[in-house]
Amino acid sequence: MSFFQEFKSFAVKGNVMDLAVGVIIGGAFGKIVDSIVGDLIMPLVSKAFGGLDFSNYYLALAGQTAGLSLVEAKKLGAVFAYGSFMTVALNFIILAFIIFVMIRQMNKLTAGKPAEASPAEVITPEDVLLLREIRDSLKNKA
Repeated sequence: MSFFQEFKSFAVKGNVMDLAVGVIIGGAFGKIVDSIVGDLIMPLVSKAFGGLDFSNYYLALAGQTAGLSLVEAKKLGAVFAYGSFMTVALNFIILAFIIFVMIRQMNKLTAGKPAEASPAEVITPEDVLLLREIRDSLKNKA
């Protein structure tokens, strides 16, 4: 089998295609969660903590003056942007929780299905049994 034929048979297998679909859906789902965190949750958290904007929390590492936005401070040098990290960490926690709930539900759905029936015990035909007896008796005589 040539390299390209082998690659083609690998690429069109169900698992590879399922993985590709999962990655694409996961990327789109990640953007939705980013929006939920950035546009809905973090503003509420910010409001609960007195109107603080977590995305602009940073420690200046290059002597930037206080009060600059994160974008402006990054232009002037290195910053330790812990507010952005908090937002991304919250994003991850929410995404991981949603995936956990989805997997848990899928496991519940598949657990309710009966397992595939094991194949019935195969009954060996009588002529095969007789042939085996003849073979064994010939072995014993030899």
